[in-house]
Amino acid sequence: MMTRKIKLWDINVHITCHLCNGYLIDATTVTECLHTFCRSCLVKYLEENNTCPTCRIVIHQSHPLQYIGHDRTMQDIVYKLVPGLQEAEMKKQREFYHKLGMEVPGDIKGETCSAKQHLDSHRNGETKPDDNSNKETSEEKQEEGNDYHRSDEQVSICLECNSSKLRGLKRKWIRCSAQATVLHLKKFIAKKLNLSSFNELDILCNEEILGKDHTLKFVVVTRWRFKV
Repeated sequence: MMTRKIKLWDINVHITCHLCNGYLIDATTVTECLHTFCRSCLVKYLEENNTCPTCRIVIHQSHPLQYIGHDRTMQDIVYKLVPGLQEAEMKKQREFYHKLGMEVPGDIKGETCSAKQHLDSHRNGETKPDDNSNKETSEEKQEEGNDYHRSDEQVSICLECNSSKLRGLKRKWIRCSAQATVLHLKKFIAKKLNLSSFNELDILCNEEILGKDHTLKFVVVTRWRFKV
């Protein structure tokens, strides 16, 4: 079987953001047309527009941010195709937190360590034996070491009900991982209120409906940090 080598610049158009012309970081796709951009670039653009930056299709007349979603598959592809991009991005994020005097979130530490170990194993030609007993032992250790995101950066939020049709939560203050999404909150509230579907709920911050794929960290940075 013949193999063909393809230069990176030949596929750059497929793995770069149309808004910043850089490689995709936190790849986010518009559900209407499937065009992909960096999340920060797209969100900033949609603050003043409601159309796709590439094809100009209307995403949504009033709430375009609800119709974009994180594209993990595309981001994985970009990281695998561009040497050193993931490590460089994790380094930038660590430096950002250190500059602000904040603790580096556990997920960034974990991703950096995992990426380094993965690269080192490939460079050294190391392989792991496929042994059932070793696999079971490693799974048990992983379960024991699982802290359920307690090592992540944490956020405290107040969930207040603004609808007369729903009863409020008994405990409206919760503390959870900054990597939790708005969708996680919807499912949590629906379960607490015994609702048949979480799709009936909308979660707002400063009177703006939040997209289901937004992480709480993203909400803090873009919707709350600069509010007075």
